[in-house]
Amino acid sequence: MSALPEPAPDASGPAALAESRRQALLGAGAMLIAAALIAVTTLLAKVLGRGLEGAELHPLQISAGRFAFAFLALMPIFAWRYPGFRGTAWSLHLGRSLCGWGGVTCMFAAAALMPLAEATAISFLSPLFTMLLAIAFLGERVGVWRWGAAGLALAGALVLIRPGTEAFQIAALIALAAAVLMGSEAVFIKRLAGREPPLRILFVNNGIGASIALAAASLVWIAPSGAQWGLLVMLGVTMVTAQAFFIQAMRRADASFVIPFFYATLVFAALYDLAIFGERPGVAALAGAALIVTGALVLAWRERRAQSV
Repeated sequence: MSALPEPAPDASGPAALAESRRQALLGAGAMLIAAALIAVTTLLAKVLGRGLEGAELHPLQISAGRFAFAFLALMPIFAWRYPGFRGTAWSLHLGRSLCGWGGVTCMFAAAALMPLAEATAISFLSPLFTMLLAIAFLGERVGVWRWGAAGLALAGALVLIRPGTEAFQIAALIALAAAVLMGSEAVFIKRLAGREPPLRILFVNNGIGASIALAAASLVWIAPSGAQWGLLVMLGVTMVTAQAFFIQAMRRADASFVIPFFYATLVFAALYDLAIFGERPGVAALAGAALIVTGALVLAWRERRAQSV
């Protein structure tokens, strides 16, 4: 007589619940590490842009180091897990890489000219521009909640940028341009998501980005010092590592749970800036950043709700 089959494990039992919580905690931890590393990249860009270890490097040259060394770091991983190139949407990758390179370059330029916390906060407006572009190009419909969140984030930006006052600075507009370009990049990422393996997307993006960045940097190139070469290498490797932790966080837990932890980038940026440059965020900077982050979190929450419907 054959043995009776064992009952299937209860997917909602204590063991499954404990595992789900463990994965959620790991996802939150991975996202916090990604946030800390992203803040490190802006700090490195500021050090290089202000010439603390040699001559002041142009933002185009700094972004070239970021993309070139990130691409080199990815090459052995790509060769090991080779996902192939069949079905690659090259036009989407090109659009994404152009926007990504432009966004990174503007962000690095802003980081060298203004407090890191303020530049980082303004860059968090990117979900607002993603929403606006998704309406125009992807035909997405937006409700009252998302418009309200967008208004809140925009109010925060006005507090930070303070147009028409003596506190206004051109660097804030450069950070705003970074947010627009990053928001545009996210639209391309939405089109690529689910169509291609993540490793291929990462590899192609950094490969195209490196080509564009190196061509642009050749126009302003000056010889970096030995220390600056080390910082450029660190910049590229740190960015790839941050991207890897970000992907792990998104895989281990719901985006609605882990995305809020990404905004800890603002805290890390402020701490790094205080430790290295002695810059403290003012009351207006804190208020503006709080409004932007709140708006961005509401946008992320409504985005998740829309996807689950």
